Amino acid sequence: MNYFVEGLQGSGKSTLVRKISEKYPEYKAICEGDYSPVELAWCAYVDKKTYEEILDKYESLRDEIREKSYEEDDHMIICYTKIITDVPGFHKDLEKYEIYNGNLDPRSFKEVVLRRFQNYSGDGNIFECSLFQNIVEDMILFQQKSDEEIIDFYKEVKKALAGKDYQIMYIQTGDIASNIDVIRKERSDDNGKEMWFPLMMGYFDNSLYAKEKGVSGTEALLEHFKHRQELELRICEEVFEGKYKFLKSKDYILD
Repeated sequence: MNYFVEGLQGSGKSTLVRKISEKYPEYKAICEGDYSPVELAWCAYVDKKTYEEILDKYESLRDEIREKSYEEDDHMIICYTKIITDVPGFHKDLEKYEIYNGNLDPRSFKEVVLRRFQNYSGDGNIFECSLFQNIVEDMILFQQKSDEEIIDFYKEVKKALAGKDYQIMYIQTGDIASNIDVIRKERSDDNGKEMWFPLMMGYFDNSLYAKEKGVSGTEALLEHFKHRQELELRICEEVFEGKYKFLKSKDYILD
């Protein structure tokens, strides 16, 4: 069995991952930025020629980059956010090699995602926000796909996962605004300066979706989250019948 822990930002995914890990200590928790066989958030995805160019460009980090790199087919995956360095421009440079934020055209994006879901095998994993969050965000905000197009995409994801044993644990958020307020405070520095929320706002406000719709700011972001949750719940019900369980955020008992 594998678990996909899903839900909006601030819904309690990390807490649920911890609870499942405590219940099944033999399971491996895979979170954003970790090397994952199914997810590429916070990782650079490059061909081997580009990989060698990166090693040459950041000669002083060559060993650290190699340590955080994984070969997969004809590509290399670099878990670059796991590399702690003050080398100017390193993280910003590798960010452009992520598959998200509109960095790939829709066809290439689809091929990469479906191929990785198809190729992965094994049990005993707890995947945090690896099935919906980053993929759905990109398809809404940068590819500007309709709900129906996204649902059709997930029908293909289900086919790619055929024969694999998994369950989706979706944490449903009732009060989205309150949950976001909590993580705004949690993800601030010791002086109370917000670290996460300004980045989240910049990500949303600069998306093709926000620019096309002419929207920005906190209220628009919350409306987007509301829409995203409704869509993800619908995907569970319409596509992954028998493969999901809904939990109320911060109000559930893990069986």
